[in-house]
Amino acid sequence: LEKLGLSDRHAVAEEVLRLLGPLVPLAQCTIFSFEGTGRPRTVAVGDRSRTRELPDISQAYVQRFYRLDGAQRAMQVHEAAARKASPQRPHIVLHRQAASAVQHTDYRQICYELPQVVERLAILSLHEGRRWISVNLYRGREHGLLSDAELTVVEALAPLIVQAVRLHHAGQQLSEDLMGLMLDRLALRAPELTARDQDVVRGLLEGLSITELAGRLGLTPASAQTYTKRLYRKLGLSGHKELVAWLLASRE
Repeated sequence: LEKLGLSDRHAVAEEVLRLLGPLVPLAQCTIFSFEGTGRPRTVAVGDRSRTRELPDISQAYVQRFYRLDGAQRAMQVHEAAARKASPQRPHIVLHRQAASAVQHTDYRQICYELPQVVERLAILSLHEGRRWISVNLYRGREHGLLSDAELTVVEALAPLIVQAVRLHHAGQQLSEDLMGLMLDRLALRAPELTARDQDVVRGLLEGLSITELAGRLGLTPASAQTYTKRLYRKLGLSGHKELVAWLLASRE
């Protein structure tokens, strides 16, 4: 729960794996948000050292294969019941899909055979009456299909997982909206800033350390420190707190 809403949006998927791992062995976790009939959005991905290609696999899913997922049909079937449920006791649907049941060759190859998973269990819930959240748990070949006992464990923990992901998703949306507002104000209030200056501001607003900022920008820590000090001088600010206050303050 400590990881909810943090700047690392993938933390919640990693925590789901860490929570369930000792009880139900899992290979991967992906979380998607579905709204209307459009493409889903990737909320978070977590991987237990299967393949570094999971972000690319998730991207292929949202671009090419999401309509082939049986979970889509389950959302439609349970739409009415989900709308009647309260936020405190959401209507939760578990949908299983084995790799062997996927008929589409590319879908099966990219999303199941490449990461060597044999089954996907989706925990589905409707958020704010308009957005389905799908928490997908993947079993590796070495784990085999879920047993009845393991499925019972997931069912018991599903309400906790659903509420945690909802809170994380809401926190991420708020963070993204606030970041967008501050960057828009930066462009209006300091049009003289270079693209590199703007990259530095974004990193500072995300809470990156000088070392992390240097890694993102491809600089040495010393150079990142120099860029940061030069930026504050350009803006006439003394440091991070003044930067945030300046961008949050409205102008008459």
